[in-house]
Amino acid sequence: MSTTDKSRRNFLSGGGKMAAACAILGATGSMAYAAKPASATCEPANARSAIKEKHYYLDNVLLEAGFARDGQTVVATKTELTTLEIKDGKIAALLANRQHPDAALAHYDAGSRLLLPAMRDMHIHLDKTFYGGPWRVHNRPQGTTIMDMIALEQKLLPELQPYTRERAGKLIDLIQSKGSTIARSHCNVEPVSGLKNLENLQAVLEQRKSGFSCEIVAFPQHGLLHSNSVALMRDAMQAGAHYVGGLDPTNVDGAMEKSLDAMFQIALDYNKGVDIHLHETSPAGIAAVKYMVETVEKTPQLKGKLTISHGFALAMMNEQEVDAIGARMAAQRITLASTVPIGTMHMPLKQLQEKGVFVMTGTDSVIDHWSPYGLGDMLEKANLYAQLYVRPSELSLSRSLAIATGNILPLNDSGERVWPKAEDDASFVLVDASCSAEAVARISPRTATFHKGEMVWGSVGV
Repeated sequence: MSTTDKSRRNFLSGGGKMAAACAILGATGSMAYAAKPASATCEPANARSAIKEKHYYLDNVLLEAGFARDGQTVVATKTELTTLEIKDGKIAALLANRQHPDAALAHYDAGSRLLLPAMRDMHIHLDKTFYGGPWRVHNRPQGTTIMDMIALEQKLLPELQPYTRERAGKLIDLIQSKGSTIARSHCNVEPVSGLKNLENLQAVLEQRKSGFSCEIVAFPQHGLLHSNSVALMRDAMQAGAHYVGGLDPTNVDGAMEKSLDAMFQIALDYNKGVDIHLHETSPAGIAAVKYMVETVEKTPQLKGKLTISHGFALAMMNEQEVDAIGARMAAQRITLASTVPIGTMHMPLKQLQEKGVFVMTGTDSVIDHWSPYGLGDMLEKANLYAQLYVRPSELSLSRSLAIATGNILPLNDSGERVWPKAEDDASFVLVDASCSAEAVARISPRTATFHKGEMVWGSVGV
């Protein structure tokens, strides 16, 4: 087994063990695998399962109002109950609690649940999953390589394709139940699938667009060059995919520069972004990171348009090398999408953030042939990030929420409220917690999820 394949297996199996342990201890709330909503014990009294109005009040919303300090140390988070006026998908106003200037408008009760920004699953595969179907786990014997997995997938895809729409819908239900209404999904585009997975996913997203926003990455899972997928990828761009994907240019495609150049050229020709799976941990992986950064530096049209997913090679760099590459990535607005893996290597996520790199997180696999794990819960990812990267404190736990929300936080570092504000999108989640720090530390239950004013999951009181 190559170093890359071993590291991927270790990361996935380690992350799954952590998720399973959290579930056994009750830390993650309801089990994701059963595709059931969160426990009814978290729902407000006199619950309502739908809000049909475009203009309404939401009372008893718990908002963070500032930090309580002992000297210079943050020791607690101050909160207050507020009424939100929601109109046409926006937060029209923040009002004193239970104050309704227009008595004719409908009003609902948040049950004193904490308001947090809607979460973002920025690396998921909605188009190929066992989730929503019968339980199934694929055996991964010692010595299984990524090329073995590609060969297996080529056999499995025709079997999975008839269920793409149904299971993608159920997977969206799952992540909405965890508070996510924004996502980026990788979607197989290769000779076995052709454009069928893309067409199926686009159809599901069109049906769900009022309550769920999702970008699509055309993903050559079997290797851009290895599977001769360049022409198909171009077809996917014309068909509406938002990003050009890629995969391990040395280990899979066998030609690092040629593979990356082809990927970038497609993006330039169609004015698209790039989001590449990079699992390689060998010197070739480090070379690939450097080559991509150099390419963006030389090509102004690519600035702000590259995401490196996984990027395990960054864990192989020393502190000085990470600082140097992080500064260059930040200057070119190159983002990193990480599943916050645990294992024998430690990803330098916090160090990259401190250099200005925008770090996102996501689910990756949810119960598929690559991995039998996956909860679809970005609050769990924030909890894992906090455990791995910060010393526990009220302030550090509250800051850790940012990786799950696209860096949107209720309070800034000084304790001033910066979210929500009038005219912000009414995209948020109600959480059974007293503050962000508690929500992250306890992976607190979610009771309702809203996307642009529409309640897409859960319930509120009347």
